[in-house]
Amino acid sequence: MVEADGEPAPAGALPDSRHGRRAVTVSRVLVLNASFEPINVCTVRRAAVLVLKERAEILEGADQALHAETFSLPRPAVIRLKSYVRIPRDAHARRITRRAVFARDRWTCQYCGTERNKLTVDHVIPRSKGGGSSWDNIVASCAPCNRRKGDRLPAQVDMHPRQRPRAPSPTIFVHVATPTIPPKWEQYLAA
Repeated sequence: MVEADGEPAPAGALPDSRHGRRAVTVSRVLVLNASFEPINVCTVRRAAVLVLKERAEILEGADQALHAETFSLPRPAVIRLKSYVRIPRDAHARRITRRAVFARDRWTCQYCGTERNKLTVDHVIPRSKGGGSSWDNIVASCAPCNRRKGDRLPAQVDMHPRQRPRAPSPTIFVHVATPTIPPKWEQYLAA
């Protein structure tokens, strides 16, 4: 395969900041189950292999195409598997990670509402006051808000989360994989 500009893409190529280019293998593709349920995010290379092996079909393509010696393939943005893959319903709830909390809270501080690069995780009810490390007690917080709240209860400092924390939707892995959602994915993630 070659890049959209016609030059060969080296196997396993990474972004090349010297030339301001990105290789085909770095872009992300949304993978839908046969039932149109989002189940994964993969590389363009992996998506192309699934399409070429006729295990998936392209629902949304990008502007460029992928070129081989004897054929061209639309560059996939969204693919759908042709056969249904069973996904455990509680797969998203098994492990709480910082990145999953940030994605659930849309990369925004839940106390002041600003988007920050330096987010931290805050226990709404501090662990020292009996709060647990569960989805319904952890929120994304910017460092200044986290320091201001400290080891106190929300009512003591009049700092309440903007949204009540809860377990994330099953599509949380998509937001964990990529903080910015391409417009072509939105209609498939809306449900």
